[in-house]
Amino acid sequence: MILDDISGQNSSPVTRTFAYARVSTIEQDPENQIREIVAAGFVVEPHRIIAETVSGSQAIAHRKGFARLLDKMERGDVLVVTKLDRLGRDAIDVSTTVTKLETLGIRVHCLALGGVDLTSSAGKLTMGVINAVAQFERDLLIERTQSGLARAKAQGKTLGRPSTLSADEHALVRERIAGGEAVSSIARDMGTSRQTIMRARDSEPK
Repeated sequence: MILDDISGQNSSPVTRTFAYARVSTIEQDPENQIREIVAAGFVVEPHRIIAETVSGSQAIAHRKGFARLLDKMERGDVLVVTKLDRLGRDAIDVSTTVTKLETLGIRVHCLALGGVDLTSSAGKLTMGVINAVAQFERDLLIERTQSGLARAKAQGKTLGRPSTLSADEHALVRERIAGGEAVSSIARDMGTSRQTIMRARDSEPK
């Protein structure tokens, strides 16, 4: 069904199909993703395949390979990927990418979701569910983090980064600054950063 839809045999002009493959390290082979796409029945000309090695944590807007892909594609084209994480670093990034491609008139098929077109009604429903789950997980993480901080505070634990200066050194910093010495000079003498000296300057005497 997908093949009939994108082959271009039943419509004019002929629809062009592109493939985007991403791997995180040079040890991984993007050819495996290309083979999956071909095995699924998609016909992609070699010059319409873009593969790049880039961390999945990098937003897709900053990926040079994907930028080249956008330059090549036109309205009516089809983009195929093996998994959703090829299209972004998280659910929000993926959703933004799919929306942008839809605006450009480009359909997006994901093999991991049964080859569904993410810009279709069924695809949008699927993306909606994925986004809802992602938001739920983010909310849970925030809730757990806040609960953990509250417990630590109740137990009298010190939160945040430990100070690199002792209480006596804090007092010395305040004394030297009161005497007119520059922050940078004190930092250099004490072998620490200006930020640390400024925090000591602004801290309350204990």
